Amino acid sequence: MMGGASRRDFLKATGATAVAPFLPTFAGALAGVPLLAREAFAQVAAETPLHGISPFGELKYGPDFAHFDYVDPAAPKGGRIVTQLAQWSLNQAPDTFDTLNAYVLRGTGAAGMDLTFATLLAGSADEMGAYYAYAAETVTLGEDRLTWRFRLRPQAVFHDGTPITADDVVFSLETLRDEGHANLASTLRQIEAIEAPDDRTISVRLSPLAGISTVFTVAAGCPIMSRAWWEGRTFDATLSEGPLGSGPYKVGRFNLGTFIEFDRIVDGWAADLPVMRGRFNFDRIRYDYFRDRNASFEAFKAGIILFREEFTSRNWANDYNFPAIRDGRVKTDEVPDETPSAGQAWFFNTRRPKFSDARVRKAIALLFDFEWTNKNIMFNSFERSMSFYEMTEHKAQGRPDAEELALLEPFRESLPEAVFAEPFVPPVSDGSGRIRERQRDAIAMLETAGCTRQGGKIVLPSGEPLTIEFLNNSQTFEPHHNAFIRNLQQIGIDASYRLVDASQYSLRTRQFDFDMIVARHSMAPYPSRGIRQSFGSESANAPGSLNMAGVAHPAVDALLDRIVAAKSWEEFRTANRALDRILRAEHYYVFQWYKPTRWLAYWDHYDRPPVAQRFGIGVLDTWWTRPDRIDATGMTG
Repeated sequence: MMGGASRRDFLKATGATAVAPFLPTFAGALAGVPLLAREAFAQVAAETPLHGISPFGELKYGPDFAHFDYVDPAAPKGGRIVTQLAQWSLNQAPDTFDTLNAYVLRGTGAAGMDLTFATLLAGSADEMGAYYAYAAETVTLGEDRLTWRFRLRPQAVFHDGTPITADDVVFSLETLRDEGHANLASTLRQIEAIEAPDDRTISVRLSPLAGISTVFTVAAGCPIMSRAWWEGRTFDATLSEGPLGSGPYKVGRFNLGTFIEFDRIVDGWAADLPVMRGRFNFDRIRYDYFRDRNASFEAFKAGIILFREEFTSRNWANDYNFPAIRDGRVKTDEVPDETPSAGQAWFFNTRRPKFSDARVRKAIALLFDFEWTNKNIMFNSFERSMSFYEMTEHKAQGRPDAEELALLEPFRESLPEAVFAEPFVPPVSDGSGRIRERQRDAIAMLETAGCTRQGGKIVLPSGEPLTIEFLNNSQTFEPHHNAFIRNLQQIGIDASYRLVDASQYSLRTRQFDFDMIVARHSMAPYPSRGIRQSFGSESANAPGSLNMAGVAHPAVDALLDRIVAAKSWEEFRTANRALDRILRAEHYYVFQWYKPTRWLAYWDHYDRPPVAQRFGIGVLDTWWTRPDRIDATGMTG
């Protein structure tokens, strides 16, 4: 995570596509809406230099804090860790890379490039939406409540010893705005002016329509790059050399598509800052890439991969019994993670006419038997998900209260009546695999939508057979699909599973060339413009957007306005609950499952702090190699 905060965009089952990046950095304010950037940070006094910012409530750590509670400031340095990309954003992918620029749309970026760059502020992993001084020693909110000034630390330097200047920050923000990945650029375009009054001061004036996520993107979501290094280079071209950075690591050895190593900057300029003390303890971090998950697991068993997070229940239940585990050389652990669960689901492509009717979508959803799947495929390891807001107080419960109704009533005529009742909850089976009553209900619902049965097949009102192709790029997830597909086929829906390679999958999802895919949305813990990328009408047909389902509904757009413009936690919660009701009642998704813990496996080379992070696992930035496991070369033995 750039700057430090750990938010879980991790997959909960192999085969899902992470569709939310590390920070909510997206586009889309509507004109005339009084957004939060001007009105947020009510607790912040203007023209007062601050050591950190947070949208709601007080910061946990005061101006004189020594280090985060979840680190060991005396952690020894040294050793290495070898792992795989489990969390990705922007242009990254888990199975290959062809460029060392992870901040553009072109190409597939290498894992770990965020390790090489400093940001102005760094996030805390035991608070939601809190950021503290990093390359900037202070941040100041102007009297107009739209201008933010960052004062750089005098000791902040790039890896070649040249100082980080305000001009470098201006260059970084302007370049990412003009040439960077759309998910960054669209947010940075909400900036009216970026200036450098002197070598250590950056002034960023936001548009009156900018959202709070713009502030956090500028502060903690953008790498600080060297203007001098990039001079004469094309920013969005394929990059095959490590760019000059300023973070705790620099690019070491790599082979495109195979592996990349990062070497720690010994005695780096930020090592003793409160936000960095006790963190980034490995001398080397290496990411290995495998096209095949079985090969990846065999590499872990052989000690080539040293740390692995497991996402597949079948593997966790059956495969972690090899000799190195039995004799204690490999440890396994299930650790809690308080990060609000993202919503993982099959996403309908509602741009296709056959999925335009919510009754058709609901009928299809009825035929997913979670209880059978959980019992027979996932070893009863998961809970049923029914919302993008699991493990949060934003999940709709009961009937809408007065505040929610005030937001929903203006759109009553365009909304299903179910929005105003108890929120939709999927039916529960007995796990036997026999769901004949639900199949009858699904057929009846399809008939109310104008479908008919002809020769044992479901035929749409257009006269075309109802077909569903589930698109994926992993065989591992196929059993979960097959159980669903079987139930669909039994009532006459022509359902199938299509496996494609990573590049084709990426192209087809960017162009919305699919019937249904598995994807995952993480909801921002504070007002973020990024939510428009996931659910807004403006993003419904924008290639590469996160609105995979093609949601385009005026009531949803109005609620997104409210979410982005929320001035208090109560307003934010109410608008999210109302949105949850609509998304569930319209059946844009067939929700799958979630788990409030993480499965970890690692060779017994490591120690970790006694206090765990609340939000995340902190392996790369808070664990360390036991001194007895470091050999004469300084690497892990």
